[in-house]
Amino acid sequence: MSDFMNKLICLKAEHDELVNRPNKPAAKGNGIYDRYENPLLTNEHAPIHWRYDLNPETNPFLMERIGVNAAFNPGAIELNGKYYLMVRAEGVDRKSFFAVAESDSPTEGFKFWDYPVRLPETEDPDINVYDMRLVKHEDGWIYGLFCSERKDPNAPAGDLSSAVAQGGIARTKDLVNWERLPDLKTPSAQQRNVVLHPEFVDGKYAFYTRPQDGFIDTGSGGGIGWGLSGSMNPAIVDKEFIVDERKYHTIKEVKNGQGPAPIKTDKGWLHIAHGVRNTAAGLRYVVYMFMTDLNEPHKLTYAPGGHLIAPEGIERVGDVSNVIFCNGLIAKENGEVYIYYASSDTRIHVAATTVEKLVDACINTPEDPLRSAACVDQRCELIARNLELMNKPEYAFLRD
Repeated sequence: MSDFMNKLICLKAEHDELVNRPNKPAAKGNGIYDRYENPLLTNEHAPIHWRYDLNPETNPFLMERIGVNAAFNPGAIELNGKYYLMVRAEGVDRKSFFAVAESDSPTEGFKFWDYPVRLPETEDPDINVYDMRLVKHEDGWIYGLFCSERKDPNAPAGDLSSAVAQGGIARTKDLVNWERLPDLKTPSAQQRNVVLHPEFVDGKYAFYTRPQDGFIDTGSGGGIGWGLSGSMNPAIVDKEFIVDERKYHTIKEVKNGQGPAPIKTDKGWLHIAHGVRNTAAGLRYVVYMFMTDLNEPHKLTYAPGGHLIAPEGIERVGDVSNVIFCNGLIAKENGEVYIYYASSDTRIHVAATTVEKLVDACINTPEDPLRSAACVDQRCELIARNLELMNKPEYAFLRD
């Protein structure tokens, strides 16, 4: 057997071991959710035939020809008993593209389809696309909403960094065949983290938006927005207003954005979002929760203080360090919830919980009182209640 084939056999064995690796909940939990030990997907999970020329005549040294740098920020959906992640894959050339990974389990065994998604372009082609939210809407379509990035046509000569972000929209019935729709139009100069509400509101399509003045800076954009459109083709929001605002010296002081579409519960709509604050080491991204009214999804009802998920251990290290980002979850009919999140723009993880736990945490976790002294008062109230309980015989072990 040739050296080429021996290397290829070893490469295939290593890849099979990785993609078939079992996953289990991590030992440490916080009562709200359980992280799983291993990342679900990384760049190394990308199929060999995506990366290598497998012809020994044209690649005698079995070199990686078109590398994959990262796999992160997936949308998620359950269809016909199977679980699908719409992964943001990034090539070593920095271009992002979408690829579907499928599994029979929500927590392990995800494998990429043979080909990435061939997403149609608009008349003004995207330079980069990423962070797709998958939404099963009551109109019967599965919509993919994503960030569409293009070079800023008004940038000064020689400026090769300035860009324009808009809310791209596509729809499908099977995740294979996609129809591209016009980008969302809003009063804002730029848009990121656009999410479609899964139900009609007042007979219209409802959008969670993130209005911003520039590509990176939100500027006058006040937080997670809301707007209605009479159509998806084209989708036009004439008026935006803020559902969940940014606040000084919180986990969302710099910017915040809706994650996946919210979960409908009997207590209201449960939202997963990301918040960003500035630190001496740069921006820090975390995931947090809030709830809105069942009949008026734009009306905030519960806003627990602090984060839901923050980077831990290896999650803190990657291409863009100290980042947790979520734009995909699956809520099953039996109440199970699987939160798919990425760490540091590098890899994909899963955390398992239930609707009941998330709603309890959202409703009963106190709000951020926004001042240090008030935070101390809040914590002292909890301590006082607990110390009273600890005087009871059944809590005596806590006093040791």
